Order: sequence, then C-alpha cells, then structure tokens
Amino acid sequence: MLDLNGFSARLRKIGLGPEIVSRETIEALAVYDAQLTKWNKAINLVSKSTVKDAETRHFLDSVQLLPLIPAGTETLYDLGSGGGFPGLVLAILLKDRGIDVHLIEADQRKCTFLREVARLTDTPVMVHAERIEGIDLPPADVITARAFAPLDQLCAYAHRLWKKQTVGLFLKGESVEQELTAAQNQWTLNASLAPSQTASSGHILTLTDLAPLPAS
Repeated sequence: MLDLNGFSARLRKIGLGPEIVSRETIEALAVYDAQLTKWNKAINLVSKSTVKDAETRHFLDSVQLLPLIPAGTETLYDLGSGGGFPGLVLAILLKDRGIDVHLIEADQRKCTFLREVARLTDTPVMVHAERIEGIDLPPADVITARAFAPLDQLCAYAHRLWKKQTVGLFLKGESVEQELTAAQNQWTLNASLAPSQTASSGHILTLTDLAPLPAS
C-alpha cells in the first residue's frame, strides 16, 4: 500500500512539494495502488514481482516526468498504457491543469481497469481501447510511453500523432543507447537523456523534431 507520508517525503526530495503535488493527489494515487494490487491478481497489469514495490517501480517512476511537461501543454497521449504508467498517474497529477489526457491501450481488460481507477479517483481521462495503428486522433503536444516498444518502432507509432512542436517523454532501460542508434537509421530526431530517479539502469528520453529519414 502506498504510504502517504513516505511518498510525500520522497516527492519533496525530487522537488515536488505539496504546492505541486497535493495531499489529495497523493491520496488518489493510494486508491490507484490499492486497485492495482487487487486487479493484478487476475490481470497482468504489471509484473507480479514489482507490485509490493509499486510506490517506487511504478508510481514514483511515472511522477518523475511531471516537471518535464512543457507549460502550455493542452494534450497528452500515452501509448500502450497497460496498467496506466505513466499516463494515468500523470492524468491524476494534471487534473487541475486542464490537459486532455488520452490513454491508448489495445487490451480491453486493461482498459476496464484504467476506467475504473479514473472513476474512483475522479480523474478526467479518455481511454481508447484500440491499437495505435488504427487510432484517429489529432497530433498531441506531449506523447509518453514506458516499456512499450523498441525506440525505432515507438517512433513509428508516435509519428502518426506528431506535430512540429510535439515532445516525446519515454521511460527507457539500460539498452537506450543501442535503441537510439537503431532508431537513427530510420528517423531524424533530437534526443536528450537523463538518468531515472527510481532505477539505476533507467533513463528518461526526451525527443523532439521527429521525422522519417528521406528515402534514399
């Protein structure tokens, strides 16, 4: 169970005090955590080995993207949302900013879970039970994803929903440098890497200016 006081203290350590993440928001995340534990027994939302450490492995891991969302963002799309990390966590955090958050997930059972957590936490969010290849949405300001696809494939998915000003925020593992090399064989992009604050081998990859390489 997500510890309210402990989680609040951990947020302050990464610069997210109560003026940014309120007690009410942390309580909503605790409701989410309880539902994750309950539902994960029947649906593979996250690895069973990580449920007991969900505070770090899933919630704090997602929260660390909050400071990277640009001012003026109006739309955020989360690709392959699964159990809602990072998309639904960000939707809960962004409730007061009026950002339209869309979660795209092909698994109907996972979508049912996402809608139930959104209902219980009174979080305005759109859940799309569709494959990304078939989604019909206008381009987004911010696109997020975690543990969804290798970067070259992720770029292909994201580019369908990309515009000139779009920012991609992707949580990646230790193979991110190799993934970047492979992606640059097919895409032009500006990339910056920052270390994850929750996993020693993790990275936050920020992408801008994504476009396919011209055909040779």
